[in-house]
Amino acid sequence: MNLPYDDKTCGWYAALPPPRPVKTLRGDQVADYVVIGAGFAGLAAARRLASHEPEARILLVDAQRVAEGASGRNSGFVIDLPHKFALEHPDPAHKQRLLGLNRAAIAQLQSLIEAHGIDCQWSHAGKYQGAVGERGLAYLAHFEKLLSDLGEPFHSVDGAALQKVLGTSHYRRAVFTPGCYLMQPAALVRGLGDSLPDNVELLENSPITRLERDGRGGYVLHGSNGTIRTRRLLLGTSIFTQEFGYLKNRLLPVMTFASWTAPLNEAQCQRYTGRFDWGLTPADHAGTTVRMTQDRRLIIRNTYKHVPKYGRSIDDAVRARIRADHRKAFLARFPDLTDVPFTHTWGGVYAISRNFTNFFGPLEDGVFASACDNGVGAAWGTISGTLLADLAVGADSAQLRDIQAVTGMPSRNPPEPFLGLGVRSRIKLAAWNSRSEL
Repeated sequence: MNLPYDDKTCGWYAALPPPRPVKTLRGDQVADYVVIGAGFAGLAAARRLASHEPEARILLVDAQRVAEGASGRNSGFVIDLPHKFALEHPDPAHKQRLLGLNRAAIAQLQSLIEAHGIDCQWSHAGKYQGAVGERGLAYLAHFEKLLSDLGEPFHSVDGAALQKVLGTSHYRRAVFTPGCYLMQPAALVRGLGDSLPDNVELLENSPITRLERDGRGGYVLHGSNGTIRTRRLLLGTSIFTQEFGYLKNRLLPVMTFASWTAPLNEAQCQRYTGRFDWGLTPADHAGTTVRMTQDRRLIIRNTYKHVPKYGRSIDDAVRARIRADHRKAFLARFPDLTDVPFTHTWGGVYAISRNFTNFFGPLEDGVFASACDNGVGAAWGTISGTLLADLAVGADSAQLRDIQAVTGMPSRNPPEPFLGLGVRSRIKLAAWNSRSEL
């Protein structure tokens, strides 16, 4: 089994204080419900199960510490709008369902942040979608049309007004949409883990290496130092779902990379002419994401890799090349900040499908999963995990029917080596076509 193997250079996680003492899986355990994966989906599922079943024993198990995995490694956007590909769906009702689900997730996260005092730089900052060259401008015009068709508010920002926001003249134009929230993902995920209900037991650094039926309608989960027996299993394991034998040959493991700077000092802030606390995604999806955080760090995210062995597919030499590419993108945008160093470069693995379809629902009797977020994990993970718990306990709702209407089965992948060749070729072609936006 290929287990999570993330690098230890995630800036978000490094900025956190030391975690509380770890509790691991030991001995033979029995639980009413087990949730594997303590990212956005697993945390939401465990919390909702606890609400439905306050007397039940619920175990939430993760192979790493909470916030070390993919949920703590994204760029910190919680986006209300459907993803770029979903925005092109021909059915307006499909898009409205996605919009409603995403906004429900945002409301849920905000409520938890307020209730538990989670310090995660949560901000209703909106989002800019930016274009550098003619290719980006064409994508931006298409994005505006899709937003108009959806009836969603936006406004165009260009010239001096855009430069005052971003502190760079690199972008020709951007479209601002108001519904996005920004946050520190590792801080948010850890805060959610630290505030779980009393009947949820969190077991970290406890990889599950084997799953088997027990012959009595339940399952036995095997770890290095213990086992868990349960009749109900919820998988919030994203790309790793296939390691348990489910959705095999239907998920594509992709890693995207980011670098961030040290916080700007006072002299550097004087040279930086933009605002603090903003986020920009590229109009061309293969372009560069840029953020300025509340604590005055600039983030550059681009570069995609097909990673069939997840983190083990990437070594230090690859990370060094990616960091150099990020530096070029940074200096192209902020030439007056050449003395601002990068302090961390990291990658995060997520699952995409060839038909851009998210999986949600039962895998077999007693086993449920939300898998394949297609790169929009914060909002989708939160709402899909919540509703997966509803499904597991038989609690119907309009939202549950909505998520069932917009999900399906990810399409089957071609066999290796054709899959790897095809994915790598498409990534290289996208990077070449989008070079003006990098």
